[in-house]
Amino acid sequence: MTEATHPTESALANSVLRTLLPVLQLSPQYVQAHLELATGNYLPSRLQVNELACGAVAAAALSAAQWRQAQTAKVEPAQVSVAFRNDQLQTIDGERAAVFKDHSGFFQTKDGWVRLHGNYPHHRQRLLEALGLPDKCPREQLADTLRQWRAIDVEDTVTAAQGIAVKVRNARQWQRSSQAKAAASVPLLSIDNIAAVAPIPPNAPHGRPRILDLTRVIAGPVATRTLAYLGCDVLRIDNPSMPELPVQHVDTGADKRSALLDLRDPGALHILHELLASADVLVTGYRPQALRAFGVDSATLAHTYPHLIHATLSAWTFEGPWGDRRGFDSIVQAATGIGMLESNDGIVPGALPAQALDHATGYLLAAGILRALKWRNEQGGTWRVQAHLLATAHWLLARGPARDIGQPLTDVSPWQFSQPSPSGIVIQSRPAFTVDSHASFSQAGGLWGSDDPSWRTD
Repeated sequence: MTEATHPTESALANSVLRTLLPVLQLSPQYVQAHLELATGNYLPSRLQVNELACGAVAAAALSAAQWRQAQTAKVEPAQVSVAFRNDQLQTIDGERAAVFKDHSGFFQTKDGWVRLHGNYPHHRQRLLEALGLPDKCPREQLADTLRQWRAIDVEDTVTAAQGIAVKVRNARQWQRSSQAKAAASVPLLSIDNIAAVAPIPPNAPHGRPRILDLTRVIAGPVATRTLAYLGCDVLRIDNPSMPELPVQHVDTGADKRSALLDLRDPGALHILHELLASADVLVTGYRPQALRAFGVDSATLAHTYPHLIHATLSAWTFEGPWGDRRGFDSIVQAATGIGMLESNDGIVPGALPAQALDHATGYLLAAGILRALKWRNEQGGTWRVQAHLLATAHWLLARGPARDIGQPLTDVSPWQFSQPSPSGIVIQSRPAFTVDSHASFSQAGGLWGSDDPSWRTD
């Protein structure tokens, strides 16, 4: 038996999917009739990462199948593993970019470890300024400086300066924290109808659903890329003063368009609200207070655009003392104890084989959005969809050790495609799941900010 073919097991054996079926209102009979979930584990981990990854993708695949009235959704663990690791595997003109910059990663302190995130220039600048270091500071100087600090002081000082750093904790330390307790009951995915609004026929007033994407990095862009793959018109909006990393944009930009609007400019803000007036879904990954000033917070949207589905994600959930903190997958792993559980020696922290919290949360959010679209068209309502990296991390921690650690794929090429793009020849992952015969993106990601802020006319 080759790596490309595996027997199919009952999809209902996947614990993520079982957890989500009541939320998605999908019956076990529908799952059995429409989902093919193959066996295999190609995301080596001491935790049940493969279960999480395949379950989250399966939820999105099932929601897509019902939304498209398809016969079969197929999920292959090998394909899932390549999709989750695309940031590590993708090449542009044969070049593979480093996932993390020099000022990101684990650093030792005088009493433990911290994990920093300095991939973006503004995060690196805030980090170095908080620690009293020059902008041109090399990694070695940063490491030497951090050895003179306590881990908790690094976390507090950098966070106060709006940078991103966490003390590395073990799982027991995290569970005792006020943030873990505050977010303990936050579900993997929530889909709520918050107001009575008349149904919207699926083909009115325009054709395919319009998705306005106000997200960055991985989780949100993965969710909206999934919707674009399925035929939605996805328009991503960014602030021109906060450029996206080009390689990262190509990673998650397939089948989407990208435009720039500085919402501090009244004209640009007016354009955004014109887009919202005819959008079907708004996906946001920014902190609530950052959006409130522009009338893009959930309460204002529900009043102004009651037809609009608002899907939100966050790093830490909106509960507890960390509810408004910035965060990324790697940071959540380090803070919650996942890093220490993945340590090879119990001393130096490790990491999951992929940024699985990001990817899984993205597919969960996509699944919720697809269900909300269907329900809004059928029964009306003002819908809210939420998923969070921390809730995903809590699920993974609660499941305990993996029964099967897994093995990496020896050849990922069967699960990739090659395509010319404005950035060069891109080799990257195919979509993580197949719906009937639909198994490929139409085009690789374009250039960041290269499109007009308008909906397609087709």
